[in-house]
Amino acid sequence: MHCQYAWLPDGVFPDVVLEIRENRLTRVTRRQDRDDLARTVADMPDSGVSSPQSTQDRRPEGAVYRAGLTMAGFANAHSHAFHRALRGRTHGDRGSFWTWREQMYRVAAALDPDSYYRLARGVYGEMALGGITSVGEFHYLHHGPDGTPYGDPNAMSQALIAAARDAGLRITLLDTLYLTASVDGKPLEGPQLRFGDGDALRWADRVDALPDAPHLVVGAAIHSVRAVPLPQMATVAAWAAGRPLHAHVSEQRAENEACLAEHGRTPTEVLADFGAVHETFTAVHATHLTHRDMALLSDSYACFCPTTERDLGDGIGPARTLADAGTRLTLGSDSHAVIDFFEESRALELDERLATEQRGHFTAAELRAAATATGHTSLGWPDAGRIEVGARADLVTVALDSPRTAGIDPEGVLFAASAADVTHVLADGREIVRDGRHGTVDVARELQEAISCLY
Repeated sequence: MHCQYAWLPDGVFPDVVLEIRENRLTRVTRRQDRDDLARTVADMPDSGVSSPQSTQDRRPEGAVYRAGLTMAGFANAHSHAFHRALRGRTHGDRGSFWTWREQMYRVAAALDPDSYYRLARGVYGEMALGGITSVGEFHYLHHGPDGTPYGDPNAMSQALIAAARDAGLRITLLDTLYLTASVDGKPLEGPQLRFGDGDALRWADRVDALPDAPHLVVGAAIHSVRAVPLPQMATVAAWAAGRPLHAHVSEQRAENEACLAEHGRTPTEVLADFGAVHETFTAVHATHLTHRDMALLSDSYACFCPTTERDLGDGIGPARTLADAGTRLTLGSDSHAVIDFFEESRALELDERLATEQRGHFTAAELRAAATATGHTSLGWPDAGRIEVGARADLVTVALDSPRTAGIDPEGVLFAASAADVTHVLADGREIVRDGRHGTVDVARELQEAISCLY
């Protein structure tokens, strides 16, 4: 592949050639590297080779040309696929949280394995169109509407795994323990019944039965301190040793207040006390943290979901302070109010500007890392998210001649482009988007049909 521009680990370069074998990058060559090699050969005695003036206009034989900027694929570190059905439907009564939750429970009650597969395939197809190549699915919609397991207790999980495969994405299934409705142990009721496994041991038995697949990593999630009694957290943490482990943490002030009232500790402190906070742990949202919380998370990940956090009115988290303390930042689209990782990336910086009334908190390279390499690593794919030899061939090409991107410095693409500017996507070396169209999924039609069946 011959790229007009490519965003490599050390910056954006013009005229870069990428060689791919199977699903790996086997060679990455900049114009400067090729010119230096040609001059070296030309300077050898009796080489018979003329020293080149430039290779800028010479396209390597057989290489596919990609106009625009090619960068590594995005990692969506936090997704609830079924929430996509809420987009544009939750703003009655001026869009209160209760309006949103009522609609969310209605959708949760309506899905079965077949309809969830169709919806998720459309959602993952939309992610692919925007350059996402790995998704972390925070999955708690486990059983039938009354809580009765399906014949295959993992039928809903299997629907998500198949949907990701058919849309061309890798998936980290963050199978979620969800047992109670409040911090004080109120039992699940109504639509929540399908979330529960009874206890952590039965949850672990179910998750152990999930199959292996090349595009799948199975991780775990503790939904939140309100949804998992304290002793059960240790079981999940032990099961997830060495695997990705995620939890919603301090998303709203009310969550912190309830946790302090019941346990005398913050959600982060509770999770740390039961062994959940470690180097493979991701605190999702991490919005309302104390200084001690941030110290506890210094060796972990924090996943910010700016478009959802603004949609729900949850607040702006301390992203820069966490990063300075050593916490590795990732990004997610969460409820899919928007699926656009250019927007999520720049929002990390722009929200900090709103909170502090100052500019200049994150470099473009830091934002790119959160959206790509760090996110993939947090999901158990450490060999993805970089354009370098040996990495997975996850490549996203962004147009530089659209109304949004025309005239920009290519390294400023995260502050200018949108998902609509993605033209081509390779995931594990397989082309899944060409000329802005998904190769196997009619995404708009899939979403329209899947969502219309739920209302």
